[in-house]
Amino acid sequence: MKFDAINFENKFSKFTEHWSPRVVAEMNDYQFKLVKVEGEFVWHDHPDTDEVFIVIEGTLNIEFRDGVVSLDSGEMFVIPKGVEHKPVAHSECKIMLVEPKGVVNTGDSGGELTAKNDVWV
Repeated sequence: MKFDAINFENKFSKFTEHWSPRVVAEMNDYQFKLVKVEGEFVWHDHPDTDEVFIVIEGTLNIEFRDGVVSLDSGEMFVIPKGVEHKPVAHSECKIMLVEPKGVVNTGDSGGELTAKNDVWV
């Protein structure tokens, strides 16, 4: 077993792409993913799982059809399964996602922002 801590700043320094999650750890059937975001994502949902957004740095707005939640550094929000949402960051924001292995970042929406495969960093 390795006893090395995962340093978020170090991991974020290894990539520049936005909306392209990088896996940093796994626990049981869940993955912890770091992602840099900027601009608007796509409207989507995850019909089979909740999704956790944890803001490491910056501000993230998560839009819903009937409202919005704004998250700052050090805050998190759990989106219940099946709830349509669209993340928006007016400037670069660094976040962690916690979700089951195999979850596609764009849900059933697809499109050019769909992550291709699990990428470890």
